[in-house]
Amino acid sequence: MRSIDELSSDPNFTTATAGPERTVTFLPEPPRAQRRYTVISVDDHIVEPPDTFEGRVPRKLADRAPRVVETANGGQTWMYDGQSLPNVGFNAVVGRPVSEYGFEPARFDEMRRGAWDIHERIKDMDLNGIYASLNFPSFLPGFAGQRLQLTTGDGELALASVRAWNDWHHEVWAGSYPDRIIGCQLPWLLDPELGAAMIYENAERGFRAVTFSENPAMLGLPTIHSGHWDPMIAACAETGTVVNLHIGSSGSAPSTTEDAPPDVAGVLFFAYAISAAVDWLYSGLPSRFPELKICLSEGGIGWVAGLLDRLDHMRSYHEMYGTWKALGETLTPAEVLQRNFWFCAVEDQSSFCQHERIGTDHILLEADYPHCDSTWPHTQRVIHEQIGDLAPDVIRKLTWENASRLYQHPVPEEVQRDPDAF
Repeated sequence: MRSIDELSSDPNFTTATAGPERTVTFLPEPPRAQRRYTVISVDDHIVEPPDTFEGRVPRKLADRAPRVVETANGGQTWMYDGQSLPNVGFNAVVGRPVSEYGFEPARFDEMRRGAWDIHERIKDMDLNGIYASLNFPSFLPGFAGQRLQLTTGDGELALASVRAWNDWHHEVWAGSYPDRIIGCQLPWLLDPELGAAMIYENAERGFRAVTFSENPAMLGLPTIHSGHWDPMIAACAETGTVVNLHIGSSGSAPSTTEDAPPDVAGVLFFAYAISAAVDWLYSGLPSRFPELKICLSEGGIGWVAGLLDRLDHMRSYHEMYGTWKALGETLTPAEVLQRNFWFCAVEDQSSFCQHERIGTDHILLEADYPHCDSTWPHTQRVIHEQIGDLAPDVIRKLTWENASRLYQHPVPEEVQRDPDAF
């Protein structure tokens, strides 16, 4: 395993030039994409703007709350409780040449404004033909909000920062365009009872999702097998809050050896999704909370059919291990996987033909703006190339209907009928 922090600070991880000598090139503005489909993208990202926390933390903590400062080498960095975090952009590279792709940008003016400005984000969604989007945090909070909580030893500051991020997301990011942005909250990881209370509170405010860690033990927190997280999981199940397990939310990426080239980590990035699926399945959480909805964000779908086959094979081991029998579950592991889990695809052209085996109602699409994996501004074309030959009712489910149902996010009838209606 390699930590995300380690990768983001490794200038040799990509060929892009880092530091003061870096070049910043913006490609010409793309034309508006032809809209064949109504689309909800369930995985895009926010680069938190400099004013995210301003006026949202108690005055006595304001000088230690996250803020952006200029660096000596011409970059910008977030300062949090006296510590400098590596970069402000974290792979926000859409609209720039592939030769410049890296874990930077190092300044807000080195990235496309839609990465951090909600009004420009909506314009970029319009260009790309994306009706609605669920947005995950970026490097500053960590994909599961862990960096705001584990970087400082001051619990009061950590809690105030998490609440401030959620308030900003609710008021500004999702609040400015509630029909276009699906609210996704940071969890409180340091006390599951308070974390559960915040899930209930945020559900009342309209949050439909929470980003959580694939494997909190990798962050130094209790495991999902310990029972520690049950209050939060119960709250999610009761409120219909979707638990999103985003790739990299354990703070690391799968790799093999220290001297393996960066391509190894890049290719294996999806491997955490299959590990998380098996781990969460056998944790018993989906069996104890059958209404629980788990989404494996940016994990792909190519492995799902093979995992279902393996789970069916492993039924012959149930008597030997005893784990599944002890849960008292009447369904098989494969059936629980297909009941409680949803799977996200960016470019999985060889796998959509297996949609019935995977579960047609449990496949979602994503654009991953503004990261290097993003299909922006060609998402409509990519979708058409990959699923355009499927039956119209299947296309409708994959492009927007499944996401609309899972995240309780309605799509106006005119937009359902006509992708050009927004």
